[in-house]
Amino acid sequence: MTIQSRSGPIPVHVITGFLGSGKSTLIRHLVAHKPHEERWAIVINEFGRVGIDQAMVEADDDVIVKALPGGCMCCQLSFVLQASLVNLLHRYRPDRLIIEPSGLGHPAGLLDLLRGEAFAGALQVHEVIALLDPRRLEDPRSREHDTFQDQLLMADGVALTMTDLASSAQRQAGWRYLEAMWPPKRWVLEAEHGRMPMSLLLAGHQHLREVETSDRHGAEAHHALRDAAPAIALEEFRYREPSPGQPVCESGEALGHASLGWRWHPDDRFSLDALTMFLDRMPATLRVKGVMHTDDGWKLYNRAGGCTTLTSTAWRRDSRLELIGLQAGLPEREPLESRLAACLLDAEAMGAR
Repeated sequence: MTIQSRSGPIPVHVITGFLGSGKSTLIRHLVAHKPHEERWAIVINEFGRVGIDQAMVEADDDVIVKALPGGCMCCQLSFVLQASLVNLLHRYRPDRLIIEPSGLGHPAGLLDLLRGEAFAGALQVHEVIALLDPRRLEDPRSREHDTFQDQLLMADGVALTMTDLASSAQRQAGWRYLEAMWPPKRWVLEAEHGRMPMSLLLAGHQHLREVETSDRHGAEAHHALRDAAPAIALEEFRYREPSPGQPVCESGEALGHASLGWRWHPDDRFSLDALTMFLDRMPATLRVKGVMHTDDGWKLYNRAGGCTTLTSTAWRRDSRLELIGLQAGLPEREPLESRLAACLLDAEAMGAR
C-alpha cells in the first residue's frame, strides 16, 4: 500500500511513565486502532541494554518500530537520538511520530530536543501523555522519586493504568493526587488494559498553541534532515549478535536502579513450562520482561506491578530477557545464567520428537 507523506510538521506524541506503568501496552492499543491512511514511526527507549519493548509492538509497512536501548534518550543518548531521528524521518517520512522514553527517563531534555532548532518546522510536539499506576503511590520509593514526580508534572494529560489490578481506594487516591497538581492537567482518564481513545491522541493538539510555519521554513527543515549526519540505525545501536548456545549478557546501572539481560540466538529454544516456572518465582520486586523462542512457539513474557502476561508474538530476531530492579535487589548473574541454561531444550532431543 502506498502511503502519501504529510505536509507540514510531523506531530510528535511523547508517552512517558515510570517503570512498569504499561507504556508499551498502551502504544500497542493505539497502533491497533490507528488511521489506515497514516504511517507511524515509533521510537522506544529502554533503561535496560537488551531491548525488549520493541518486540511488544509489531512492525508493518505503515508502522516503523525503532529501539534505542541501554540508557536514557533524555540525557545520555540525546546526540544519538537526534542523529537517529534525522535518519528515521528522512528515510520513512512518517505521518506521526510516537516516542516512548525509558521509565526512568526525565522528559525535559527530550522535549527540549524535539522543540529545538534542529527540528524546527519538521516536528511539532503535541500533548505529552504520562501513565500512572495508582498502586505506585503507596510505595514511597516511587512516590518520592524525582523522575516519577516530574513525569507527571510535565504531562499535559495522564492515563491511569493497571486499574483492573488496583482497588477502588487506590484509584481514588490516584485521582486525588493528580487533581492536586499545579498547573492542572488538561485531562485525566482511566485506561484499563491500556485502552485510550484514539480520538484523544488525534485531536489533542487542537488544545495547543498553533505553531506558525512558512514554505521557506519547511524547505529549510527538509534540507536540514537531508544533509544532517551521522545517520545511525536505532535498532543496531550497540547490538551484538549472539551465537548458538552462547548468549550475550548486558547490564547497566543508573538512577538507583540496575538492569541485567541476555540475548540468545533464535535457534536456541526454551521449555516454556520450565522457563515460566523459573520466571514466576523471581522476587516480586523485579520488573521481568522477555521475548523467547520456546517449544510452544515465540512468546512474550511481561511481569509488572504484580501482573504477569504471556502472549504470542511475531518477533523472530532473537530471544531476549531483562530484569530491572533496585541496585541492591538484583540477583547474582551466575546462578541466573545456570538456571536459564537448564531451561534450554536439547537440540538433539527436539529433533527426535
